[in-house]
Amino acid sequence: MAHPRIVLTIAGSDSSGGAGIQADIKTISALGGYAASAITALTAQNTQGVQAIEPASLDILKSQIESVFEDLPVAAVKIGMLHSPEVVQLVADCLAHFRPKHVVLDPVMIATSGDVLVHPSAVKALVERLFPLASLITPNLDEAAHLLGRPLKTIADMEMAGDALIAKGAQAVLIKGGHLPPSAHADIVDLLVERSAADPSHASTQSASIVHRFEKSRILTQNTHGTGCSLSSAIATHLAHGEPLPQAVRLAQDYVHQGLLQAQSMQLGSGSGPINHFFQPRALVLQ
Repeated sequence: MAHPRIVLTIAGSDSSGGAGIQADIKTISALGGYAASAITALTAQNTQGVQAIEPASLDILKSQIESVFEDLPVAAVKIGMLHSPEVVQLVADCLAHFRPKHVVLDPVMIATSGDVLVHPSAVKALVERLFPLASLITPNLDEAAHLLGRPLKTIADMEMAGDALIAKGAQAVLIKGGHLPPSAHADIVDLLVERSAADPSHASTQSASIVHRFEKSRILTQNTHGTGCSLSSAIATHLAHGEPLPQAVRLAQDYVHQGLLQAQSMQLGSGSGPINHFFQPRALVLQ
């Protein structure tokens, strides 16, 4: 009997469908995975912003996660914004119990406006409890700077930040450099920093890590809502399909890049719309 590759997303709901759980489910489905979900919070939002947030109770969140794991063979987990230390602890406890093979953590902490979205105690819990359980964390430049308490202004800063986050317990870090000024070689440079298998310690020296560089041209579009959610979900889905981490990142970046290109002429609402998740959908993969 053939089985789909199941990806569980643990994140908040976006009522406008562009980010959060909705973007995750679209991405996982478009890439041939089967999406399951556990909703951490309900939001009222649209292309112009977030109008209201209602957190899910800890009991119902725990029940959602347990219900999925106890019946479905989860191949990978994607985690989005976790708004409180109690939610972080609960998710960490569940992951420690069920031990999924792949966990992609998108540490959503900074809004586009620059506002900090989560309490410092939640960030502390995120680092202490979830970093060691994650296969990959995917901070953007502002989030990585917030985690480390210092600004990141160059590609060299990004590499040092990757090493520093590995020293905090992460297995691998994808630092998204979209906010850096364009380089001489490409508009956008992202760095995947992996802990070296030869040195499993948390040392922050460059010799303890392997660095992969990814370059993409910048796309001029207002439809960028949910790109971080979509990227991390795409990486989780490719990991579920059995791709090694660097290839999973490369394929996921290609997917988001094409989704941005295919959404350039789309008008959805009066603000920042989403990418085109279904520009070339893949049939459900059974293995």
